Amino acid sequence: MTRTRSRYAPDHGLTTRMVTTMFLIGLLYVVLVGVLLAVLRGAWPIILIFTAGLFIAQFWFSDRIAAFSMGAREVTPEEAPELHGTIDRICALADMPKPRVAIARSDVPNAFATGRGEKSALVCATTGLLRRLEPEELEGVLAHEMSHVAHRDVAVMTIASFLGVLAGIVTRVALWGGFSRNRSSDPVGIAIMLIPLISAAVYCLSFLLTRLLSRYRELSADRAAALLTGRPSALAAALTKVSGQMARIPTEDLRKAEPYNAFYFVPAFSSKESLSRLLSSHPTLEQRLDQLARISVELARP
Repeated sequence: MTRTRSRYAPDHGLTTRMVTTMFLIGLLYVVLVGVLLAVLRGAWPIILIFTAGLFIAQFWFSDRIAAFSMGAREVTPEEAPELHGTIDRICALADMPKPRVAIARSDVPNAFATGRGEKSALVCATTGLLRRLEPEELEGVLAHEMSHVAHRDVAVMTIASFLGVLAGIVTRVALWGGFSRNRSSDPVGIAIMLIPLISAAVYCLSFLLTRLLSRYRELSADRAAALLTGRPSALAAALTKVSGQMARIPTEDLRKAEPYNAFYFVPAFSSKESLSRLLSSHPTLEQRLDQLARISVELARP
């Protein structure tokens, strides 16, 4: 039987963006595979098997790979009673099944969620976050992360990121394999020389599409968490505190965390001049705080 919706406020704008992103990513995927099939006609079975295998592996294992890469270790209620207690309260408020709970040993104050759906979901907090936040602030952050699970945008981001990964692999293989050095003037030679350019273009488009979705989904998760808990000020306090503490984290630790910013509650940047700031997966702190301030006013109205 299909489970009923959680009590998280639905976001039709997020749903529309997820569907649009998946549709456009699908078109890019078809274009990329079509070009490969046209160029390497004799190898079409290998191309189809390879791309299908990568897609399946990305869909089924990317959440586990991400959790492992970020150092998440699943913990029991006895090991982390406060963290489990907070998750239990949010599950009761949202009327949704409890996800797996994990802790990552890192001084970078952050949290993230992974999983293809509610059954495979995992919510993780770093030791740095647990040490710095008050209970109500922690509840706001975890409610934000569980909103990603309830709205299923975590699964969409996982699938959407696949094409960018594939295009990046094709680009590197084409360049390292010497495709671009093929000087043949026949159609096949010209097509082979175009592979790196086409793959790079697909990668850029895929990157931009996922970034546009990611920024909106963070605002959506903030909004849903604030409405669910009824304490937007606690989430705002957590955002301010975590963002302020990032500047005190050693650059080496921030550099290690930076590749996973799309998953995190607050992005980690290794320098003020980082290109990642311009292409950030998150809206600015000011945008997030302004939205929470508006929600506070709305909730205060009789």
